[in-house]
Amino acid sequence: MKSTSLATKPHYPILDGLRGVASILVVIFHILEAHSTSHLDLMINHGYLAVDFFFLLSGFVIGYAYDDRWKKMTPGDFFKRRLVRLHPMVIMGMIVGALGFYFQDSAMWPAIHTIPVWKMLLIMVIGFTLIPVPTSMDIRGWQEMHPLDGPAWSLFFEYVANILYALFIRKFSRTALWVLVILSGAALVHYLLTGGAGDVIGGWAFNPEQLRIGFTRLMYPFCAGLLLSRTAHLTRIGNAFLWCSLLLVVVFAIPRIGGADHLWMNGLYESFVILFVFPLVVYLGASARISQGFSSRICKFFGDISYPIYITHYPLVYIYTGWVSNHKGVGFRQAFPYALATFFGAVIIAYACLKLYDEPVRNWLQRRWLRPRAEERQKLVA
Repeated sequence: MKSTSLATKPHYPILDGLRGVASILVVIFHILEAHSTSHLDLMINHGYLAVDFFFLLSGFVIGYAYDDRWKKMTPGDFFKRRLVRLHPMVIMGMIVGALGFYFQDSAMWPAIHTIPVWKMLLIMVIGFTLIPVPTSMDIRGWQEMHPLDGPAWSLFFEYVANILYALFIRKFSRTALWVLVILSGAALVHYLLTGGAGDVIGGWAFNPEQLRIGFTRLMYPFCAGLLLSRTAHLTRIGNAFLWCSLLLVVVFAIPRIGGADHLWMNGLYESFVILFVFPLVVYLGASARISQGFSSRICKFFGDISYPIYITHYPLVYIYTGWVSNHKGVGFRQAFPYALATFFGAVIIAYACLKLYDEPVRNWLQRRWLRPRAEERQKLVA
């Protein structure tokens, strides 16, 4: 029997930490989003670009971790490893979403109390598979492909990227990958400058328009990250975690550019950030070296919590957004205690899920699914 056990490469701790910084900023962005009226007045206006950063980071890490392993690994082995890494928290995100669903009944979503429990549980079970639900099965009113846990849409595209990589893109030469990066980058810029909104917000609904946005957001950053992992000549950079974190904060916090009259200006800004700034951040983060100490512990904590907080925080944001909608005219200053409780609640839930569920489940799956049994190892030796 073929072994699926592969030596684990060293991680880039600063990249893990930067993923955590971006995830924390996403939580803050989503909380503040409840007080906005449109894309134009969002606070931390470009916080949604974290998804595009995650896609680029994912392409880099997957290329680094798996590109040189395919002589000993099949696509099935790869899919198993990715499922073990990602899917336990997909399931937990849906469970948290189901537990919080009826607490979200509000002026924002006035029909929630009319949804029968069986239908909500059906959506939860479908969500366990990450298969998108059509808009006809929407139980919230936002046409999300995963109504119990909105951010799971990006995990759907993450899975698509993993499938494309394992079946096709991993075989591309550098030249072919360059061509794909250039073409997907051109498609991204074309959409941003001519798509009508001037931003990349979207991808969460299972319909042609939103799927187009999702694939446009996915292809350039994922392929660019993969190309970066194959071509970058890393150097040594000091204090990279601090400077890269500050750069992400600035990029996400930049106010909307151009307003409603010059949408192309914001599209130009987002094109520059996704095409050039995010690859630079990943390059700097991968080039850095971090010594043991406070910075190392911060990076580890942020890295550990990054995925759990991203995939479990939104049910709390639904509740907070519903509360804001029930209190017309409430300002952020008055709502600040509730916003703070939402933020720390998201951190606590994520950390509890990490320690009590995600790590134990992944360890169990690795022992049962990825590591060969003793007798299988003996056959391999023989």
